[in-house]
Amino acid sequence: MIRTIFTGIILGLSAGVSPGPLLALMIAETLRHDIKAGIRVALAPLITDFPIIVISVFVLGHFSRFHLILGCITLAGACLVLFLGYDSLRVKPIEVNTTLVRQRSLLKGVAVNALSPHPYLFWFSVGGPILLKSLEKDPTPGILFLCSFYFFLVGSKVAIALLVNRSRSFLQGKIYLVIMKILGLLLIGFSFFLFQEGLVLLLHT
Repeated sequence: MIRTIFTGIILGLSAGVSPGPLLALMIAETLRHDIKAGIRVALAPLITDFPIIVISVFVLGHFSRFHLILGCITLAGACLVLFLGYDSLRVKPIEVNTTLVRQRSLLKGVAVNALSPHPYLFWFSVGGPILLKSLEKDPTPGILFLCSFYFFLVGSKVAIALLVNRSRSFLQGKIYLVIMKILGLLLIGFSFFLFQEGLVLLLHT
C-alpha cells in the first residue's frame, strides 16, 4: 500500500510540474489575471480525467486474463515513463508568454487537457494498469493511488501558480530545474520497475 501511495506521489508530481500546454496556460492565466485564474486551470484534470480513467479501467479489465496483452501495455507504459524521466532531465527554463490568454480559465483548462494526448496515453499505458492491479483484492490501494496522484498533480500546479504569482523568475531558476532532474531520476527508476512487471506478465503467457 505504501508503494502504491509513493507511486501516486511521484507520478502526480511529475505530471504537475512537467512543461506542457496545461502548465503553460496556468502560468499565463496567473500572470494575465490573478492567482485564482491559475488555480482554476490547475483544477481542470479533476474534471477531464474521470471519464478517461473509467474507460481505461473498463477496457483494460477486459484484457486482465490476457497476460500477453497486459504485458505489452505495461512495457509500453514503462517506455513512456522512461521517456518522461529522460525528458525531465533535459528540461530547460520555461519562457513565460501571456499574449494568447483569454478569460474563462477553467473552461480553457478543461479544453486544453481534454484535447491533449497526455492524459489518454498516461491512463491507458501507465495509470490504468497500476489502478487495475491496485483494485484486484481491495479498493483501498486504488483509492489511495488516485488521491495521492491528484493531490500532488493539482497541488504542485497550485504551488507553481503561487510561486509564479510572486515571481515569474521561479520557472527560469535553478530550483525548478533541480526539482525536475530529481523527478526525472525517480521516473527512470520507476520505469525499470514497470519493465519488470511487464516481463513477469509476458512470462506467464
